[in-house]
Amino acid sequence: MEHIYIAMVDTPGIFAAVIRGFLKQRYIHVVIGLDAGLQEAYSFGRRNPRIPFFAGFEREDKEKILRAFPTAAYRVCELACSREQKEEIRERLRQDYKKRLRYHYAVPGLPFIALGCPFYLKNQYTCSSYIARLLEEHQIRISEKHFSLVTPKDFYLYPYQRVVFEGSLAGFMGAGAVAAAGVEAAAGTWKDKDRERRMPKPYGTGASERVVAYGS
Repeated sequence: MEHIYIAMVDTPGIFAAVIRGFLKQRYIHVVIGLDAGLQEAYSFGRRNPRIPFFAGFEREDKEKILRAFPTAAYRVCELACSREQKEEIRERLRQDYKKRLRYHYAVPGLPFIALGCPFYLKNQYTCSSYIARLLEEHQIRISEKHFSLVTPKDFYLYPYQRVVFEGSLAGFMGAGAVAAAGVEAAAGTWKDKDRERRMPKPYGTGASERVVAYGS
């Protein structure tokens, strides 16, 4: 058995606050990764984390996100799949990344999501609709909805997943990477069957991480 990883992201900002109010949940952005550390991960989002108006298909850059949003929080979940499914998904992601400038964020589709009306323009997706369609094409169905109507909340509620980390992005990345990004580290514990690695003091005030054991 293999695994793919879905990260749900909470970042500050006015645009994020609007989406958060619509979804009525903390996490407003979805990322798909091929490993637990999200070393190879992709999403439909901002091409530059600091500029919300230019968005498309990008490879996730955690250090760049951390510099732009030091208080960003991540919830990383593990989904089971076959080796064949994972390799097909990997190949599709890499091929789409090569053509990334052809893809755009589906801004015209946002009102249709609110109305519950399926809507699709070629090569235009939201973060959640792209991943929902990709997974559905490989027999992993996140929701009964049309892929264009799937939101981060549907990923949050998906029952066939296991949380492997929940807390600050700084805590997820670890002390070395956080220092390289030039921000303060956060507390957190990664656990698996072989090791337990502690992180330094909490970032800001009241920060905490919840980590669920992974690996069998």
